[in-house]
Amino acid sequence: MEVLNTFMTWIFRNRLGQIENFMEHPIDVQREIFFELIKTAKKTDFGKKFHFQEIRSYADFARQVPIHDYEQMKPYIDRCMSGEQNVIWPTEITWFSKSSGTTGSRSKFIPVSPETLEECHFKGGKDMLSLYVRNYPDTKLFSGKSLTIGGSYQVNPLDGTKNSFYGDVSAVIMQNLPMWVQFARTPSLEVALMSEWESKIERMAIETMQENVSSIAGVPTWAIVLIKRIMEIKGADNILQVWPNLEVFFHGAVAFGPYRQLFEELIPSPRMHYMETYNASEGFFGIQDQADSEDLLLMLDYGIFYEFIPMEEWESDDPKVLPLQEIELGKNYAMLISTNAGLWRYKIGDTVKFTSIRPYRFRISGRTKHFINAFGEEVIVENAEKAIELACAATNSTIVNFTAAPVYFEGVSGKGAHEWIIEFETAPEDREEFISLLDNNLRDLNSDYDAKRYKDMALSAPRVHFAESGLFESWLRSKGKLGGQNKIPRLSNNRDFVEELLKMRN
Repeated sequence: MEVLNTFMTWIFRNRLGQIENFMEHPIDVQREIFFELIKTAKKTDFGKKFHFQEIRSYADFARQVPIHDYEQMKPYIDRCMSGEQNVIWPTEITWFSKSSGTTGSRSKFIPVSPETLEECHFKGGKDMLSLYVRNYPDTKLFSGKSLTIGGSYQVNPLDGTKNSFYGDVSAVIMQNLPMWVQFARTPSLEVALMSEWESKIERMAIETMQENVSSIAGVPTWAIVLIKRIMEIKGADNILQVWPNLEVFFHGAVAFGPYRQLFEELIPSPRMHYMETYNASEGFFGIQDQADSEDLLLMLDYGIFYEFIPMEEWESDDPKVLPLQEIELGKNYAMLISTNAGLWRYKIGDTVKFTSIRPYRFRISGRTKHFINAFGEEVIVENAEKAIELACAATNSTIVNFTAAPVYFEGVSGKGAHEWIIEFETAPEDREEFISLLDNNLRDLNSDYDAKRYKDMALSAPRVHFAESGLFESWLRSKGKLGGQNKIPRLSNNRDFVEELLKMRN
């Protein structure tokens, strides 16, 4: 295995020259990507509608092609899912990445073209390894196997050919990986793509604890659940007693900070590394390229053209939109993407702040809407408001206000949850019934929340505090924010508001 490790390390170092090229010439690379996208898609239905053949500059593109959110792209995507081709992208699209939905949809279905797989997702995985090898040249990563924790996929019932599929982006990628990569990973594809999570975790634990695992890739939530189960089976005090050569966790999807201490308890090694990636259903956007910084390098040659809306312009009917060369350091921007799968000027819902321009590095600063995404559940305000509305209707109750935040994993044996504070005008007679309805409604509305709540494996039932009358008004008054448009955010990915309100109740 030592010879293989040396060879693979050399292979991945070779990509570094291309990475350095877009770091040194970012605008030139983005310009090439832009014109290639326009040229390739000009004969699609979308390209004809918006006269791509007449686009000669970015200014033409910005003037002719409107900004799209998912609901505006959905009619085109629905046609693709029904089996139509050449709608938004010319090559055949038979895969769709499924993620949590918008106001009108329980789930979003994002097209994944062959180019997106090869030039974006696969390339991102290779670059992640290339940058890791550069940062840690003495790595023994390739002497062991990579444990990959992914989702599942299924046949797309809307396409009568039965040759179209949708699933979690991790499952889409995993199912399409080349054979040499399948050889280097664990567990078996059959187990990795199981849909029933309780059986899946058990099977993964049994398979992977027999392997020499040197790296883990996935969402922190499920990695913790799996590691705990393996430790339980083996009677281990920490996972290094099972995998002594484990050296890195490649993570993404949620903020890692709240999980770091728990991972250090589970993997007590000063030689353990953590590397963040920004890989979403829509594309692979960033990689933590420096060992001593949590900033992400914006990956500019993956077939994605970037634009940015300053957050102060977000609510505008005609927002100012900036290409990459016009962004400023330290400002909060919503990101727009045009991709080699046919998303055009698409709002992905994430916000970023740039920390460097040469090269372009950034940090994910949040979402364009209030949300909770501590465990990969992606609960947005619309989900929460609808779930409460339905629970109130069923229990003849009415609310004044509410807020919710995550409860992060509490120690090695603890589980995560959502904690709610709800003030009622008319309280429900049966509080437990209300809590159960709130939880079940959220599961119906949001597929990612439902997956995390399955048998309490990653998320326990919500913790709900029934607040006394006037609590929210008192908090606003204490902050000098009473009246006008001031309000407490309905959802937050940190516990600041919840903790302050709980202190006021004591």
